[in-house]
Amino acid sequence: MISGRMPASSLRERPARNAIERAVGAVIAQGEVRTYDLGGSATTSAMAAAVAQAL
Repeated sequence: MISGRMPASSLRERPARNAIERAVGAVIAQGEVRTYDLGGSATTSAMAAAVAQAL
């Protein structure tokens, strides 16, 4: 998910980049939705949906 901020960075869209970083961080900190690599069992789609909701 963090890689999704890279295009925003290269396009000089700092607000979008910062919003993505904050949303991903908030979802991870909340701990309810985590993918397997983060110690959870959520799918990538579920993680993306949670981040989209946090935006």
